[in-house]
Amino acid sequence: MNAVSKGRLIGVGTGPGDPELMTLKAVRALAEADVIAHFAKRGNNGNARTITEAHFRPGVIELPLLYPVTTEIDKSHDDYRSAITDFYQVSAQAVADHLDRGLTVAVLSEGDPLFYGSYMHLHIRLAHRYPTEVIPGVTAMSGCWSQTGLPIVQGDDVLTVLPGTMSEFELTRRLADTDAAVIMKVGRNLAKIRRALEATGKLDRAVYVERGTMPTTHDMPLKDKSDDKAPYFSIVLVAGWTGREEAEL
Repeated sequence: MNAVSKGRLIGVGTGPGDPELMTLKAVRALAEADVIAHFAKRGNNGNARTITEAHFRPGVIELPLLYPVTTEIDKSHDDYRSAITDFYQVSAQAVADHLDRGLTVAVLSEGDPLFYGSYMHLHIRLAHRYPTEVIPGVTAMSGCWSQTGLPIVQGDDVLTVLPGTMSEFELTRRLADTDAAVIMKVGRNLAKIRRALEATGKLDRAVYVERGTMPTTHDMPLKDKSDDKAPYFSIVLVAGWTGREEAEL
């Protein structure tokens, strides 16, 4: 009896939220997959599944990968690191079980799979063992600056991408040494981000975008936002290209 050939792993970038921003290649991969794996918080299907569900083929096997913790424990705490490492190990094994049966497994990843995506934790554990493909996706930051019509960098401008979870000292230091910035993972970090932008003279240029490209999105100059409440899916943009010429009517 012949051994079953190894299955294929596909990391699928779903884009930032608007289903129409998925690539044709991503849609085709979902339609052909035997198994679709998606990360989510317990009790929630997750945004990636919501974006892509219309493209699942009938009878596809779904593999929810449910985070054991999200924001209940600080990410620097040993308990968090232990729980999340174990989770990714167990998740990789769950995906491998299907791959060992010769099935094609598509793992959904909001934005781009290799840019702050949970898919990466499976990729490093599995890509050297199975045929693997990564389908890039439109990033959240690209979706947000396109939504707002904000020219982000030009010429020799330097763009820095920062997680809002960094310390205020590091945020301030790095913001001071860049022309443009994208600050991700905003959530409960907005007050700290605001202070760092003010300290570096960039607050007046900052634009706050909530749930970019999604139906419930909205955006505004950060200085006009009256509170420091923000969902996890929010981004702060600081445009470079400060010397651009203004168009004449």
